[in-house]
Formats: sequence, C-alpha cells, structure tokens
Amino acid sequence: MDLINRALEFEQRKMRSLSTSDRVKISREAKALILDLNQIYKTKKDQSIMDIMKRLTIIKRKVEKRLKGAPLRV
Repeated sequence: MDLINRALEFEQRKMRSLSTSDRVKISREAKALILDLNQIYKTKKDQSIMDIMKRLTIIKRKVEKRLKGAPLRV
C-alpha cells in the first residue's frame, strides 16, 4: 500500500516550469512506479491499480513529449 500512496502523491505534484533534468527525473520515477504497480497488479488484478497506472502513463507521456520536442517539418 505504500507504493500506491507514493504513486498518488506523485500524481498530485505540480508539474510547472520544470528544467530538462527535472523532466528526466519525473519520467524515470513514473516508469519505476508503473513497473512496480504492474507487479502488484499481476497478482491482485485490482482495477483501481490499473487506473493509477493509466494516469501515471498519461503524465509520463506528456513529460516525454516535452522532452523530445516537436517533430521537424520538411
């Protein structure tokens, strides 16, 4: 349950005016949380854990999209 509390706390953080290194840290932390939650989900099959993982994935994708930047147009 400590892991779920960490994930919920991570979800509530403010994600404004972040430096590049902060974005990398957030992306890595989100990935680690998602993988750890997945291990719990495999045994319990609890839908609330899956919902938390989905929300964390959305946050992770937003941060990574900003890290990678806009695609170049030809």
